[in-house]
Amino acid sequence: MASGIHATSVVAPEASIGADVRIGPWCSIGPHVVIEDGAELVSHVVVDGRTRIGAGARLFPFCTVGLAPQDLKYRGEDTLCEVGARTQVREHVTIHRGTVTGSGITRVGADCLLMAVVHVAHDCVLGDGVIVANNVVMGGHVTIGDGAVIGGAAALHQFVRIGRGAMVGGVSGVEADVIPFGSVVGNRARLAGLNLIRLKRLGMQRAQIHRLRAAFRMLFKGDGVFAARVAAVRAEFGADALVAEVLDFVEAPSRRGLIRVAVDADIGDDDAG
Repeated sequence: MASGIHATSVVAPEASIGADVRIGPWCSIGPHVVIEDGAELVSHVVVDGRTRIGAGARLFPFCTVGLAPQDLKYRGEDTLCEVGARTQVREHVTIHRGTVTGSGITRVGADCLLMAVVHVAHDCVLGDGVIVANNVVMGGHVTIGDGAVIGGAAALHQFVRIGRGAMVGGVSGVEADVIPFGSVVGNRARLAGLNLIRLKRLGMQRAQIHRLRAAFRMLFKGDGVFAARVAAVRAEFGADALVAEVLDFVEAPSRRGLIRVAVDADIGDDDAG
């Protein structure tokens, strides 16, 4: 049983509420919702649909999770929404459930932070440890890799992929895919280099970062046809795990294409140690 459900909250009797769950004032929980152990709904939170809230997650006032998608093709189909363990969903965040024309599920991973007024549209998938700053909006079917950081007021076009450990600068309009560990900025967003801060925080060694930086220069600053540059980087640096991850991302199928124009900005010429 839950350890604390405020008397003003409405919790459907069919909902599954774990141990030590705290549900504050004026919350509404639908009949198909699962809330795992130790989660907290601070107050004025609405959770509906076939939605699972992970253990230890914390939902702040006026956020809504699992409501119907903003898709005119949606006809009330039985789709899913998940929020991972220990994730924080701040004020006025909206996370909509999936659609049958997409994957059928919207998923936010574990240990994420969604700051105030973020919108996670239908069929989006966010990995673990993702940080999304205030007022970010994303269209449907966006994918964000583990540990990526999305700056405030950025807008992510539908079907865009953001690679693991990437950084999207604030107020950037992202129309195409961002490579793992890449850093993009601007409207429309262009590559500004590598996210060295994230690479260092992930514990990458100096030699690894230098190889990735050299591969980045060849791939995005080199001459010739892009496909030929991809092949050249694969031949020279393909044995390196980080470079291989970037190349695999580049060569994977994409609905939006790839951000491949690098602005004349620093790509990490400082000491990578």
